[in-house]
Amino acid sequence: MTRIQANLVLLLAAAIWGGGFVAQSTAMKAIGPFWFIGLRFAVATIVVLPFVWMENRKTEKPLTRRNWLSFFLIGVALFGGAATQQIGLLTTTVTNSSFITGLYVVFVPLIAVVFLRRPPHWIIWPAALTALGGIYLLSGGSFSRLTIGDFLTVVCALFWAAQITLAGSSVSETGRPLGISAMQFAVTAVAALAVAVVAEPISIADIQAALGQILYVGIFSSGLAFVLQVIGQRYTTASQAAIFLSSEALFGASLGGLLLGESMGPLGYAGCALMFIAMLAVELVPELVRRRSVVA
Repeated sequence: MTRIQANLVLLLAAAIWGGGFVAQSTAMKAIGPFWFIGLRFAVATIVVLPFVWMENRKTEKPLTRRNWLSFFLIGVALFGGAATQQIGLLTTTVTNSSFITGLYVVFVPLIAVVFLRRPPHWIIWPAALTALGGIYLLSGGSFSRLTIGDFLTVVCALFWAAQITLAGSSVSETGRPLGISAMQFAVTAVAALAVAVVAEPISIADIQAALGQILYVGIFSSGLAFVLQVIGQRYTTASQAAIFLSSEALFGASLGGLLLGESMGPLGYAGCALMFIAMLAVELVPELVRRRSVVA
């Protein structure tokens, strides 16, 4: 695969993820958020299982109890992110959700600073301030105008960052990215369905009404897009991969406007631009600095 082809594959993965925001939002016209999360990740678990079987055949190192515990904690973090994002979509727009969720790119190194005691790259601090300024403009110039859904989506981004941090260390230790995916999907599905059974009404008609969205995010957003990401990143640079994967937020906002008729004022668009710049800066600047030092 050429680099251009790989970048197009990553762009397709980002577009699929962007479309997932629209599916998540429209599904809740027919079904509760926890039923949607549970069914979505149940489908995703089934989709990934054949790939896990193939991965296990190639991996000889057995999993330890500590590995299984880390897989479970990754699933807990994923459930937290999925739940706060899905509930947030009840009171925020697809555009806001897609950009605010993307702030996990900024939060990941901040989590590494606080919990893993890793020294931060200098770009983290201006990027964090830029992202905060973006949220401020997205609210129209007043934090008081942010909805509960916006605040929940910020919490969602923190959960995503925790999930990415935990998954990164577990993949390095076990070499089982697909096994981790299946486990986190299964944990999230069980936890969400347990809450849904207690807290939300359901009927076969409700499931049928949201079936298209459930299958889209279960098969494509969680299954296909993950595989595309893994394939594409093997044949391109980290910096280029970051650019194309970060376009998920742009696709989410564009599809929200096209399919749902969402719109915002000039300040909102400026806020989205600032957050997108912060996302790219965190990914690109350390890579560019590293390249220069290698060349020097």
